[in-house]
Amino acid sequence: MPLDAEQIEQAVETVEHDDHSFKRIFKQPKAAWAVAFACVVAFMGLGLVDPILPAIGKQLHATPAQVNLLFTSYMLVTGVMMLITGWLSSRIGPKRTLLLGLIIIVIFSALGGFSSTVGQLVGYRAGWGLGNALFISTALAVIVSVASGGTASAIILYEAALGLGMSVGPLLGGWLGAISWRGPFFGVAILMAIGFIGILVLLSDVEKPKQKSSILDPIKALGHRGLLSMGIMALLYNFGFFTLLAYSPYVLGLDEHGIGYVFFFWGVCLAITSIFVAPKLEVRFGTKKSMYVVLFLIALTLAVMGLGVHSQALLIACIIIIGAFLGINNTLVTTAVMEVSPVERSVASSAYSFVRFAGGSVAPWLAGKLAEWYNPETPFYVGAVAVILGMIVLFSGRHHMKEIS
Repeated sequence: MPLDAEQIEQAVETVEHDDHSFKRIFKQPKAAWAVAFACVVAFMGLGLVDPILPAIGKQLHATPAQVNLLFTSYMLVTGVMMLITGWLSSRIGPKRTLLLGLIIIVIFSALGGFSSTVGQLVGYRAGWGLGNALFISTALAVIVSVASGGTASAIILYEAALGLGMSVGPLLGGWLGAISWRGPFFGVAILMAIGFIGILVLLSDVEKPKQKSSILDPIKALGHRGLLSMGIMALLYNFGFFTLLAYSPYVLGLDEHGIGYVFFFWGVCLAITSIFVAPKLEVRFGTKKSMYVVLFLIALTLAVMGLGVHSQALLIACIIIIGAFLGINNTLVTTAVMEVSPVERSVASSAYSFVRFAGGSVAPWLAGKLAEWYNPETPFYVGAVAVILGMIVLFSGRHHMKEIS
């Protein structure tokens, strides 16, 4: 069942004041661990292909812009599907929605491993995005409903799964990709099949929401100026985020193992700051002020990457450092979205995710094209400008975000 903003706020307060919450995370029923394992693998999917992007382009004779359509198709379908996941889950139930998402990921990730052209791979990644949207949008509510120790422990478990998936994904992609670029796709299919079996066997039926949601609810929610501003800001922020994720592997000059290790440490920094640093900054300085500063630092780091695009050491350092900023911003934005909108959490999240993913889906492809049209540093400069514009959008909509500190 979806969490509302009040539950999220209470959970965060409990985490901040209860030192035993982190101990209780290890005392969970098997059903909670089954969902958490599947979450780890699902979150791996975002960064798993990073280390193999250059290899895919080389072996399938494709340009960076063409290969980056792997991200574009994935994000576009994920964003659009966010509009219907709540509608579907309220009708077939959370468990069936999870299982449907998992089996779709298994099928399309395996098909991706058998691809012979970039076009096929892009299409299969779109199918992967469909399954991922169904799974991720439902997983948090399911973990909360089955985990022990209350909502706070469940959220810690979910955040831990997210952080582990984001950090291990590139590392696993590098290891398997060094054998063959097809390896990561088959690896995800196998791991997700294990997750499917675990949830099927260990998770009991989860109660359906008492009220069925409408497909139009997320669209109507965007009529709230504060939520719309947050969505547009996140769309522009995604230009910076996916310029880093989808384009930087091409200019690093490293093999699959090297790229995997760089983004592993990137993911570790992201996970640590999202869980431990962001809540402290929010309490001390407020959500909006913290977001302004972090967005500026993200833009500054991207600009530095553009200036130092031919320095491998500088690029590696910037990628790892920016991971810390991204982790903080991701948590702050999630908190802000939960607080700013008067609609229930699931609807607000769907509306926001639709704007940021569907709208930002052009960013990976555009980064590759900008490098073709101009020079290697241009994508980083454009990403930096987009993040600054996102900061301006956030500032312009501040009067409609009085609920945010």
